[in-house]
Amino acid sequence: MTAPRSNSLPARVRADVAHNARVWNYWLGGKDHFPVDRTVGDQVTGMYPSIGEVARADRAFLGRAVRHLAGDAGIGQFLDIGTGLPTADNTHEVAQHTAPDARVVYVDNDPIVLAHARSLLTSSPEGATEYIDADARHPDRILRAAQPTLDLERPVAVMLLGILNFVLDTDEALRIVRQLMAAVPSGSYLVLTHPTLELGGEGNEAAMRFWNENATPPITARGRFEFAAFLDGLDILDPGIVSCARWRPGPGPAGAEVAQFGAVARKP
Repeated sequence: MTAPRSNSLPARVRADVAHNARVWNYWLGGKDHFPVDRTVGDQVTGMYPSIGEVARADRAFLGRAVRHLAGDAGIGQFLDIGTGLPTADNTHEVAQHTAPDARVVYVDNDPIVLAHARSLLTSSPEGATEYIDADARHPDRILRAAQPTLDLERPVAVMLLGILNFVLDTDEALRIVRQLMAAVPSGSYLVLTHPTLELGGEGNEAAMRFWNENATPPITARGRFEFAAFLDGLDILDPGIVSCARWRPGPGPAGAEVAQFGAVARKP
């Protein structure tokens, strides 16, 4: 993104502070970022060179999980919270390629994401796509706003990819997940990824400290035990809790393991 003049930016946009959605877009090879995002993104990459692989593995996991749910699992509704900036193979594109009548609601609270989502997130004629400007910390608000598009009496795939790591208090993060899953019926799914200092991610600790001092929002890693707690009461699909790069990678050589847990679980 060529940085626009400051008086042309939405009021909530900070072009002088790196923001996760834009830095993540930079790591994915997108164009929607400012010089400060590239500077911080390059610094983090210098400290933790595999961060780009983490971003790409997380995105590929999204595609595999959505294809499975829209296809084999027969899920026609997706609530994608913390969607980030639109790139290739967004949730609605993957889902509606398999099930053209799939309905997708995106949720994010970044004003840059909002500006792009309104113009780029289109739907197939048979399906529906909607965007909600809301914070993941307010699941009640999200659920109310989603109901014109999603039927919460029917199974929904709740997607929380790389978002709970921005909820620093684990009890609050658990509350968010439990409230969301309590609102959807049996047969719904939780799709989850989260960074960790396990799986070879020990080198990311210094990079996370740098991020928290120089960018927003602040981030935290969690271990396997904490990650598993988000899935309590749900039936975890094979292969269980793994590096997101190793979740049903398909034929051919598996991708390199990255320090990002991934799992898909069904509400019984």
